[in-house]
Amino acid sequence: MRVLYEKKGHVAHITLNNPEKANILDRPTAEELSEVWKETWEDMDVRVAILTAVGQRHFCAGHNLAVRPDITAEERERARTEAIFWPLAGSVNGAARFGADGRLGDHYPQIWKPVIGAINGWAAGAGFYLMLTSTDIRIACEEHARFKYALLSQGWVGNGPGATYLPRQVSYVDAMRILLTDEPFDAKEALRINLINEVTPHENLMSRAEELADSIAKMPPLAVRMMKEFVIRFSDIPVTEAWRVQTLMNTLVTQMSTDGDEGRKAFFEKRPPEFRGTLRMPGEPYPEVDPDDRERREEVRRELFS
Repeated sequence: MRVLYEKKGHVAHITLNNPEKANILDRPTAEELSEVWKETWEDMDVRVAILTAVGQRHFCAGHNLAVRPDITAEERERARTEAIFWPLAGSVNGAARFGADGRLGDHYPQIWKPVIGAINGWAAGAGFYLMLTSTDIRIACEEHARFKYALLSQGWVGNGPGATYLPRQVSYVDAMRILLTDEPFDAKEALRINLINEVTPHENLMSRAEELADSIAKMPPLAVRMMKEFVIRFSDIPVTEAWRVQTLMNTLVTQMSTDGDEGRKAFFEKRPPEFRGTLRMPGEPYPEVDPDDRERREEVRRELFS
């Protein structure tokens, strides 16, 4: 199998497994990865995922640029031109098939569960994109992790979302240096520009990723899931509108699950909470308002929300 999948407790381990070919995203690997993302997303017992790769040299070195020997250069260029105007049905921008994430396709999904990237080696081209789009927290191997956009030096701007996502995650000047020089850089530089969260020796890479994953897995799963969705979906709208959505999401979580009750109860009992993500059944409606109680209700509301 080119993508390994293992579940440990509430943590899904997703591992690219084609080290002989630099863990590239060829079509078979992309298809397996797409199915794994779906499984991770749909398994309600999974609360967080770790994405990494086999070996010490490559996290993912990009796409497989080789084409079938019977496809000529002329046919390839014509197909690319036609795809601009006639993208395949069931694809995103004609470049990737629909997968767990209909916005970004099977290559670079953003599932509504936290994903920790354990970058064990080179992340280049599509591997760089995969890290940018599908991971939320990133730990890089001190000895082996290297990063490279890897397209402009080949005469391409790129079909993937790398140039779209990179300037949204690091400063403009750092993004432009990476994109325009197309020079590789190491984990120390990635940390300096805030592309990753931590640098760790290779021997500690997975243990540190698992430590973070276990910490997140102990948090209320519904609130964690909705926090990620909120940040991704609503980061580009006005602050007042985003805040309103956040408030509505919070109301859903606290009224339709038991985790809010458990959090408060654990706080007052001075013990660690045990969040389960249990949903509530629909309850009885509030009783009709008695006009004599209106003044008291207004007093309570002002006390809580002003």
